[in-house]
Amino acid sequence: MASQLTDAFARKFYYLRLSVTDVCNFRCTYCLPDGYKPAGVTNNGFLSLDEIRRVTRAFANLGTEKVRLTGGEPSLRRDFCDIIAAVRENPSIRQIAVTTNGYRLARDVAQWREAGLTAVNVSVDSLDARQFHAITGQDKFRQVMAGIDAAFDAGFAKVKVNTVLMRDVNHHQLDTFLNWIKTRPIQLRFIELMETGEGSALFRQHHISGATIRDELLKRGWIHQLRSRADGPAQVFCHPDYDGEIGLIMPYEKDFCASCNRLRVSSVGKLHLCLFGDGGVDLRDLLAEEGQQAALMARIEEALRGKKQTHFLHQGNTGITQNLSYIGG
Repeated sequence: MASQLTDAFARKFYYLRLSVTDVCNFRCTYCLPDGYKPAGVTNNGFLSLDEIRRVTRAFANLGTEKVRLTGGEPSLRRDFCDIIAAVRENPSIRQIAVTTNGYRLARDVAQWREAGLTAVNVSVDSLDARQFHAITGQDKFRQVMAGIDAAFDAGFAKVKVNTVLMRDVNHHQLDTFLNWIKTRPIQLRFIELMETGEGSALFRQHHISGATIRDELLKRGWIHQLRSRADGPAQVFCHPDYDGEIGLIMPYEKDFCASCNRLRVSSVGKLHLCLFGDGGVDLRDLLAEEGQQAALMARIEEALRGKKQTHFLHQGNTGITQNLSYIGG
């Protein structure tokens, strides 16, 4: 390992979120309410398999231990298994995860695991089939639930489920979610609704702090667990009577950015230092050939020196993020 990515505030970066496509077949109200529109794709299209191989190798050489494949919906790539296998070529990358809407999970998850996938996150914002349809624009609730079962059948010991917390939509359904994970090794992660350039009105209507869930969990005897260095930003809680766990991702909480350990590369090859930053650093010109690895690593390290101490969500500054599919959430 050549070095460890560190910024000006002594934060170390072990975790890469790599978007492999902007395309998504769901129309979630908080992300793509009008469906996918191909606005951000260059003439070169999305990163090729060889470009993905080169960028993940560079990050592995800079100390990355975990890669999460995101989108859009990453499983819409026909070469998705090949992408997983390409990331797995780096022995220092110990975790290869995917965040998926679950659309193809039942069909393909066993192949993903065989290719080298080590962790699965599935987006499920409601356990009511009709509400799920209303949120996602797809009548696929039972298909997604079958996909989660298939992930366990394929050998995954735990599945993470992402639920965007929304006032008057699902914030009052805690008991329903807790009943679901009582006998299932699911880490259910409530994610605070975040303001994006296209979602200000929705944010004002439906944002609610994850602290409301945390207070209720602590009242019921749930225990806050410690994070490991390559974990994401969730505060995780366990309970002796439950096989599952609860995670809370609260980007509006004080000091949320102090433990930042992740960087993002978009599906068109831009390095983003923050989900809500003002721009990206183009890496694509250094992904064309094998002999550019040293220059690629140097550009990543140089860019990281400009990472800011915090996002500016509290001031209503959402940066260039028009929707959460833009750079993989």
